[in-house]
Amino acid sequence: MTIKLENVGIAVRDIEAAIAFFSDLGLSVVGRDTISGEWADTAVGLDGNHAKIAVLSTPDGQGQLELFEYLHPDAVETEPTRPNEIGMHRVAFSVDDIDAALATAARHGCHPLRGVANYDDVYKLTYLRGPSGILVMLAQDLTRN
Repeated sequence: MTIKLENVGIAVRDIEAAIAFFSDLGLSVVGRDTISGEWADTAVGLDGNHAKIAVLSTPDGQGQLELFEYLHPDAVETEPTRPNEIGMHRVAFSVDDIDAALATAARHGCHPLRGVANYDDVYKLTYLRGPSGILVMLAQDLTRN
């Protein structure tokens, strides 16, 4: 048996804001749709499932995010995930310039939870809250110049 990671799915309250954030970080929209119907109800396990979706890809084509904005049933707001909670945790991106990435995130009102850490002069990294409270990790490999 072979296995391949297809994407990471994230429910958001505003798909346009989430697309703008991730696009500004460098991801590209590769598809958009509105889904509903019996197949969607069965696949997701929600009756009357109706959602806007967008798939975004990293520039290298190796990673994808699938964003969902639920139209029905209503989206359920929860407290944003904390770094030590069990379950879906965060999405992480390698960047070549963490300061530039943080400036981009700041234009969307997204800032580091505590600051930027330096791990043994190998990585600079931080967690920030993206749109809809998504935890996003940005990491710059300092060994690559």
